[in-house]
Amino acid sequence: MYFKMNDLSKEAATLLEVGEEAAGQRIDNYLLRLAKGVPKSHVYRILHSGEVRVNKGRIGADYRLREGDVVRVPPIRVAATTKSAAPARDFDLVFEDEALIVLDKPSGTAVHGGSGVSFGVIEQLRRARPQAKFLELAHRLDRETSGLLIVAKKRAALTSLHDMFRAGKIAKRYLALVSGRWLNPTQHVRLSLHKYLTDDGERRVSVAAEGKEAHSIVRLKARWENFSLVEVELKTGRTHQIRVHLSHLGFPIAGDDKYGDFTLNRELQKAGLKRMFLHAATLSLCHPLTGEPIAMEAPLPAELSNFVARIENNEKRDYGAPP
Repeated sequence: MYFKMNDLSKEAATLLEVGEEAAGQRIDNYLLRLAKGVPKSHVYRILHSGEVRVNKGRIGADYRLREGDVVRVPPIRVAATTKSAAPARDFDLVFEDEALIVLDKPSGTAVHGGSGVSFGVIEQLRRARPQAKFLELAHRLDRETSGLLIVAKKRAALTSLHDMFRAGKIAKRYLALVSGRWLNPTQHVRLSLHKYLTDDGERRVSVAAEGKEAHSIVRLKARWENFSLVEVELKTGRTHQIRVHLSHLGFPIAGDDKYGDFTLNRELQKAGLKRMFLHAATLSLCHPLTGEPIAMEAPLPAELSNFVARIENNEKRDYGAPP
């Protein structure tokens, strides 16, 4: 259940009954979700002071809620300007049932608000579905990456999906157009990745021995004189993994504004490619609640397939065929 901030700013304490959508969630995360915009320090202060009660008893910040619990929340003062301005938006759906949504995210749309972005897919989806009790991202895609994105409609499904991602039980494959002639039909890339911040505060990733293990499998789909179309299967899910692995090997993704060939990118924009050529094309998993196998596919967006066709018309191909 979602509450507006003003619902928690009354003079008296608020009593909230926990539904199925919040069962299993830690009380601190539950309160942080309800009180968006309130400093974490304040949320933990009212927890540690005992002002927050569950079933009339004191609890710790790590208490996990159960369906039917009654949570007492003291008054929380917040500014009236914290109201979300996200417009409702319908996305192209690839799959939906009572537990999850799989949508085809367009390039240029963030998955959530933050870092200078007021709103993203999840905020727009919630606004479009005000009756939905629970909508949460199961994973992330970069803003410029298009393709398959999973949103959980039940907490049990979200928890199961997170476990499956950590265990490598969800097969994710991406299509990328890279600069250069990729030679190996199949290549395992195992290069550890390290996250850092630039001087102006932007997040970046580099290959570094002290980084976290990262494993990608690259398969050649088509090759021309100056470009190659590859399919990348992720065995780990590190930030910017595909982009950094390919760039480090000397095959930057076309249109990548962080790790790409910037001179080439300017030429590609003039030729019609105005975005990064990275697309989350397929997902295979067992349903998080029923265990039934699900396989989903999102075709290349028109701007990417049209660009492949342009290369096909202008360059000699010597391997495979474009999808």
